[in-house]
Amino acid sequence: MPDHDCKTPIRRVTRKYAAIAAMAALVAVATATTAPAYAGADDLVYGQDASHYQATHDWAASGAKFGIVKATEGTDFTDDSFARHWAELAGHGIVRGAYHYGHPANDPVEEADFFLSVVNEQPARTGDLLVLDLETADGRSGADVNAWAKKWLERVKDKTGVTPMFYSSWNFASEYGQGLGEYPLWVANYNEARGTVAAPAPWKKWVIHQYSDSPVDQNVSSVSLDELRALGRKVEVRA
Repeated sequence: MPDHDCKTPIRRVTRKYAAIAAMAALVAVATATTAPAYAGADDLVYGQDASHYQATHDWAASGAKFGIVKATEGTDFTDDSFARHWAELAGHGIVRGAYHYGHPANDPVEEADFFLSVVNEQPARTGDLLVLDLETADGRSGADVNAWAKKWLERVKDKTGVTPMFYSSWNFASEYGQGLGEYPLWVANYNEARGTVAAPAPWKKWVIHQYSDSPVDQNVSSVSLDELRALGRKVEVRA
């Protein structure tokens, strides 16, 4: 009896760990076949984003290889730190981008044109990125928000020849991003380690992952700096 009683738990433990190992193997196979092929975390390019909340941000000391800054919001708000950030990024040779915070309660073409009017007041360089930041539905339906985003993105692309990036949280992008897969994705997800988040459908992969907002918004890019520049303006634009 003692021997039997001693052996029974061992067999159960053995079966238990065998089952766990088998399950882990299945998860590993599933992950390997469905996860995007991103570079290792140490190989990802580090960047930051900022707005008037970080008006005096020290880009020279930031360690960022790319920086994306707020230019406009809605139809009439210009970020008063935009010009300063824009010049600082250029002065330090940092790949830069400008973003617009969208409000689906407004006309998307009007918002897109307002964004471009402000951005075009500043000297532009080849490789400058243009971004739609969409985080609110303003009480609109999913179909309306999705249609709004498409019109904004199409307007900017038509006016500049640049395919804008689309920024949002993972959940918002998943809910409202249908049909936007052609636009490079900048996704915010703080629950996953930097560079490890899977892209929400319909995107196959993300270009930038915002993984933290402390002490500033922190990001990594899955593409090289040259590839990031290739997503931006193709020619310089003088103000």
